[in-house]
Amino acid sequence: MLQVALAQVKQHARRFIAVALAVVMAVGFLTATLMVNASTEASLGNSVGAGFRNADLVLSSGPDKPLDEQAAEAVADADGVAEVYVQQQTHVAFGTAGEAGYGALQNTAPSAGLDNLELIEGALPGSGEVAVDDATAERLALTVGSKLEFAPGAGMAAAEDVAASGIPATVSAIVKASKDPLMMGQPQFFGTSGFIAALADEQAPVQVRSIQLDLAAGTDTAAAKDAVAAALTAAGFAESTVNTAAEQTKEVVAGFTGGTDQLTIVLLAFALVAVLVSALVVANTFSVLIAQRTRELALLRCIGAGRGQIRRSVLVEALLVGVVASVIGVLGAVGLMAGIIAVLQGRPDTEFAALAVPPLAVAVGLVTGVVMTVLAALAPARAATTVAPLAALRPAEDVRVGNRKGKVRLGFGIALVVGGAVVLGLGALNANLLIALPGGAMSFIGLLLCATLFVPPLVTAVGALARPLGVPGKLAAVNAVRNPGRTSATATALLIGVTLVVMMMTGAQTARTAFESELSAQYPVDISIGNLAEDGGQLDEAAAETALTYDGVAAAGLITTGGYATVNGQRTGVYQLTPAQRELLQDQSLTLDADTVLLAEGSGLDTLTVTGSSGSKEFQVVEVSSFSFPPLMSSAVAEEIGVPAPAAADSEEYFSALPQLWLSVDRDLDATALMELRSELAAGLNVQDYQISGAAIERAAFNQIIDVLLLVVTGLLAVAVLIALVGVANTLSLSVLERTQESSLLRALGLTRNQLRGMLALEAVLIAGVAALIGSGLGSLYGRLGAQSALGTFTAVVPDVPWLQLAAVLAVAVVAGLLASVMPARRAARLSPVEGLATV
Repeated sequence: MLQVALAQVKQHARRFIAVALAVVMAVGFLTATLMVNASTEASLGNSVGAGFRNADLVLSSGPDKPLDEQAAEAVADADGVAEVYVQQQTHVAFGTAGEAGYGALQNTAPSAGLDNLELIEGALPGSGEVAVDDATAERLALTVGSKLEFAPGAGMAAAEDVAASGIPATVSAIVKASKDPLMMGQPQFFGTSGFIAALADEQAPVQVRSIQLDLAAGTDTAAAKDAVAAALTAAGFAESTVNTAAEQTKEVVAGFTGGTDQLTIVLLAFALVAVLVSALVVANTFSVLIAQRTRELALLRCIGAGRGQIRRSVLVEALLVGVVASVIGVLGAVGLMAGIIAVLQGRPDTEFAALAVPPLAVAVGLVTGVVMTVLAALAPARAATTVAPLAALRPAEDVRVGNRKGKVRLGFGIALVVGGAVVLGLGALNANLLIALPGGAMSFIGLLLCATLFVPPLVTAVGALARPLGVPGKLAAVNAVRNPGRTSATATALLIGVTLVVMMMTGAQTARTAFESELSAQYPVDISIGNLAEDGGQLDEAAAETALTYDGVAAAGLITTGGYATVNGQRTGVYQLTPAQRELLQDQSLTLDADTVLLAEGSGLDTLTVTGSSGSKEFQVVEVSSFSFPPLMSSAVAEEIGVPAPAAADSEEYFSALPQLWLSVDRDLDATALMELRSELAAGLNVQDYQISGAAIERAAFNQIIDVLLLVVTGLLAVAVLIALVGVANTLSLSVLERTQESSLLRALGLTRNQLRGMLALEAVLIAGVAALIGSGLGSLYGRLGAQSALGTFTAVVPDVPWLQLAAVLAVAVVAGLLASVMPARRAARLSPVEGLATV
């Protein structure tokens, strides 16, 4: 039977192309996912390991006692230790030619054996000299021989202060910038240990990052580790670790990832979705292939072939296809990752990127692809051998609702749907994602098992829309459901991908709306600028006029103190709000009258007495659900009790009574524009970025995160959708082969080539369209319930369906289904009626 299987694969190779393509994509995705983890670790190793790559042993501080010079002296006398390098670092302010900056200063190794700097030009620094990284040298136009001034302390000193009180140094070398994550992104300087000691102070003390050891030639590393560990324990550093450079790299990388790799876990989830969809496509394809060869297999049974032989023949076919496709998938993943790494290595900020191809990733990809293909072919192979040889000359029984198999499958599916829906509902009501997630998975699997119950009727119903298109439309509506099992399997593969994509879209949109509602309640205005300006001055009306000159600012108002009151035991300012300034509030339902004052929730007060310069008044307290809402009163009442003078700088209420600038911004500003506006306002009004907050800023940050996650997730799920569309094309291709004589007969009776192409295109559109419709409905429901489960404890979740995005998904699915029909339709139209009728 091996020869039979080989002959089948060779003779009908084109029938297996779509199967192989689905396996290739799934295996490639899975292998690339595993390679991402290994390549990330290798890249981080190139980065974090660069600082101690020449050391034989690396010592790190324990959790309670940091390493110091005493530890270095203790290990210097340990057996096998030839040299000790105490790697020190501090932060300094520097200045040159009127410019000031802030960067990291690290000491150099005592000898070339432990030196880890890559010289570009010059020589390693000596007394009164520093080496500077190439990026900083280029930005500040520094060369070997340039003069710099360094000031001690962690403060961001101005250039004139550095020049007045700094320590001079000469640039002796330009070195390649360190890719250590703790030093990247800032100016890097390297000097002697004495130079670092002269610049350190209480605000910026010298930190011992590690102690690196160079072992004597011929020393056993394991024995040296034991000797060094014993010396550290004797000196009181028992919790410090002693590692080789490779071990230290792994330990540091594990610290960055928290010991787990969440990215790989997420990617694996999507890879498993792709594998599941591929398995459906493969199973559907083999089912059709077996159905086509029922007579052929029956004849083999008649001439003596046993059931086991026929089953093994089909499984050998699946094995051959699985092996070839899996190898191609793994090679494709390696090639893709190599290309990505090559691009990253070509960029100066990611040149440390490294490609890692772990044997486990290759093995898992190959085994998964082969096993998935063989398992997907088990049911079709069994179906080919469960009937007697003569009975097999009749069409095989499909899994329909009316037969025993269909009833079992339907009963199991309904049980999962009902049980899963109950669990999902409980998770949504209790806002518990851990409960809702398994419930959603159960109900979705149940719906897939019941697909033959609702997919064919829906295809038939939608097919009625194609009847006005004439003969091609009527034939397409009938042919699309001629084989309900195949139609359901094909639609199911696409339904999975569409459901997950729409679920993420709906969940993201619902979350975005929920966040916006919560932020509107928590923050009084779009943008609030408070407290002192950077030069110590207070914001005034001129600041409001300046803010209005920036693009994107729709309105501005300066709110000032209208009186003072005691809230939660502290004396605080109560701001006065004019009718015009009230329009700046996020919540327009809030009102201020002569008898009420607005306070943030949690005050516990029913009334509040506010004192002005000429009197006081008792107000009824109205609490608002906000943690950042300042006390507000009407400006008209503030005039009645006398607007007080600003609080003295040494008074208790000074900081709580400083003027605040409130802004309203254009609603169509995106996250990038808002962040640019924030920076412009900070510079123009002479305040710090952190002093500018508000609903618009937080909303932009949340939306940016949601948009990025949605883009990534949708891109990953697109792989599953693409595989499903391959299944649509595959089904049509096999359908064309099955109906060769029928199509030729239709051609002989007058059906034109264009009409034949149109018929097949409509079949694809019907299947893809119905799958997209069902997936959109299910995805919207799951997205809504998922958002409720995840965010229900945080805020009230109101359903928000992204109708335009759903319409785009539906349109893409229909167009993709149409494109999937091009090649099968072209193949069917090219066959002449006479040649087709002669086909056996």
